[in-house]
Amino acid sequence: MNVIIIEDEKPAARRLSRLLSDLDVHVSMMLHSVEESIEWFQNNPHPDLIFLDIQLSDGLSFEIFEIVEVKSAIIFTTAYDEYALQAFKLNSIDYLLKPIDDEELETAIKKYQNFKPGNQKISVDFNDIKKLLVNPLEREYKKRFTVKVGQHLKIINADEVECFYSENKGTYAATSEGRNYLLDTTLENLEEELSPQMFFRVSRKFYVNVNHVNDIISYTNSRLQIKLKRYNEQEIIVSRERVKDFKLWLE
Repeated sequence: MNVIIIEDEKPAARRLSRLLSDLDVHVSMMLHSVEESIEWFQNNPHPDLIFLDIQLSDGLSFEIFEIVEVKSAIIFTTAYDEYALQAFKLNSIDYLLKPIDDEELETAIKKYQNFKPGNQKISVDFNDIKKLLVNPLEREYKKRFTVKVGQHLKIINADEVECFYSENKGTYAATSEGRNYLLDTTLENLEEELSPQMFFRVSRKFYVNVNHVNDIISYTNSRLQIKLKRYNEQEIIVSRERVKDFKLWLE
């Protein structure tokens, strides 16, 4: 299997390469920009599989394929929950949300290995997906949640939630009144329900509400620690792979 990684953040690219190596998948090349990728594709045989970051330092990675006809299977990687991930899932082998989880990566590789290129053709309409990225569709996000408290149902407004977090296989909403409520959903399901202007997934365990961030502190290994106005039961750490996107989100 001939694999390349297109990722502008070199530490993230090296980490992905290490994870793939643990799965006995060899990465033959790592590319870091649209310009570099175009030049490489024009002068080298195309790989079997591309791990493709969507946002590169010099533009959207789809610009590569406006110049070069892609002949490879693609697994998208992205840190942007608000993007039309279902489009990627339908039109590619898979997509992986950063920071990339090793088990999800293994599942994506197995999906590729079970794919029979001779029998099926990958059809990716980059123009359509690019439109979704540049001009995301207007949509309504969830404004309230209903939780069960004893024999009663309580309505929680989304703007009252300081953070959503997972713990012991449960998903909880921590509110500005200092209460934690168990939800009948998962963080993964919340990805499509939460407004990306209000909430950001800082790690696999936490979504935070920008309106309830009280302080942001430099933390070890180039990470950030978030202090919310009320919730203080666990440390909320922005994973290193998401720090850059978190800072952009804050702006």
